[in-house]
Amino acid sequence: MKTINTNNAPAAIGPYAQAVEAGNTLYISGQVPLCPVRMEAVSEDVQVQTRQCMANLKAILEEAGYSFQNVVKCGIFLKNLEDFALVNEVYAEYFPEHKPARFCVEVSRLPRDVQVEIDAIAVKE
Repeated sequence: MKTINTNNAPAAIGPYAQAVEAGNTLYISGQVPLCPVRMEAVSEDVQVQTRQCMANLKAILEEAGYSFQNVVKCGIFLKNLEDFALVNEVYAEYFPEHKPARFCVEVSRLPRDVQVEIDAIAVKE
């Protein structure tokens, strides 16, 4: 196993790694919409937050030598499921043709009181 960390994504805010690679599979911890430099939420707008979550995922994928094309599953945690369509608009920009498996659930609260958190699993063939 190999731990993956990059300065281009927010540092872990708990006792966990940004990602762990086991064999040909990369497990990326949930990414909240924090700016990697300031470690603060980028906005209160759910679409801006979603775009930052995806940018954080991209930075970790690239650090490990993967891309969105390698993603096989994502999990989305929303503070308000009413934002489902707004989040999907942004999410779809990152997966225009390749569609990984996914789940999306509403949760009562997320770290730093953000609106969205996204995790991912990627595989190299």
